[in-house]
Amino acid sequence: MTEHEITSPVALTDSRGALNPAALGWTRIPLHDTSGIPGGRAWGRNKRWEYWCVMTPTHILALTVSCIDYLSLHSVWVLDRTTGEELDSTVLSPGGRSATLPGSLGDGPVRARTRTVNIDIEDSAEETTLRGTTPRVSFDVAAARPAGHESLGVVVPWRKGDGVPRFQYTVKDVARPARGSITIDGTSIDIPEGSWAVLDHGRGRWPYRVWWNWAAGSGVVGDRTIGLQLGSKWTDGSGMTENAVVVDGRVTKIGEEFVWDYDADDWMAPWHIHGTGADLTFTPFHNKHSRTNALLVSTRTDQLFGVWTGWVAGDDGIRVDVDGIEGFAEDVLNRW
Repeated sequence: MTEHEITSPVALTDSRGALNPAALGWTRIPLHDTSGIPGGRAWGRNKRWEYWCVMTPTHILALTVSCIDYLSLHSVWVLDRTTGEELDSTVLSPGGRSATLPGSLGDGPVRARTRTVNIDIEDSAEETTLRGTTPRVSFDVAAARPAGHESLGVVVPWRKGDGVPRFQYTVKDVARPARGSITIDGTSIDIPEGSWAVLDHGRGRWPYRVWWNWAAGSGVVGDRTIGLQLGSKWTDGSGMTENAVVVDGRVTKIGEEFVWDYDADDWMAPWHIHGTGADLTFTPFHNKHSRTNALLVSTRTDQLFGVWTGWVAGDDGIRVDVDGIEGFAEDVLNRW
């Protein structure tokens, strides 16, 4: 399907706080003003977050700063790829006082402030710095933004009758070269060349129950830097996908809804994502399995880290090989 590309700034919401119809579409650079979220409308349905994942040859770092009106969730998770040890610090706090989240992407710092988890995210034209501390972990990472680098922005509507009471604006930014260090129990580990950062930025109003797939990959194939961005379930039937391939920083949108084949009884078995424009295999090496149950909020996440092989074609029809790039694929069910 053909999706509308937005090329000039636009507000996500109108003066009444409803979805602005002109905001529907996708972008190569962030152009949406999302300061209307939360805005006091539909309290309890507003969701705001910043998620970063950094994959290095020896470790994986993931961090989240988020607020869902009545609750904030902040987390730092590290995997030692050699030993399999996981370090997870997650804090739930009522309301939004522990979270600083700018109205729009890049409009100011992102911060989480709790007794055990502290995170600072700051943007500049050249890079995004990620810093934080937990009782056993600290990190200081720079995710570079090469000149001309593009990211996929998408507004996904959940229609009800003639209206769109629920909608999400997401920016998925893949294949950001990473450098810096992670410190575990006082031992510093350098983040070498060949490490990659991925951003998931979200602002929107969500249904209470949502099931989604998300997958991403970053790496070098031949002499080209490849970024892979795929999604499913939550976008099905909306008229939009969050599918794209990024080659040397240039986004090519993919309008096709792909088929995702995987075994929920054996998450570590290979995943197959395919369609007219893709034949991709994802082979996991680790499952980050987590569950949260806090009264109104329950989540179940199986996020698999692994290696991609195969090919994908953008809407321009050009096939892109992804053999050997690393990333993740996940199955998430939220009641929130």
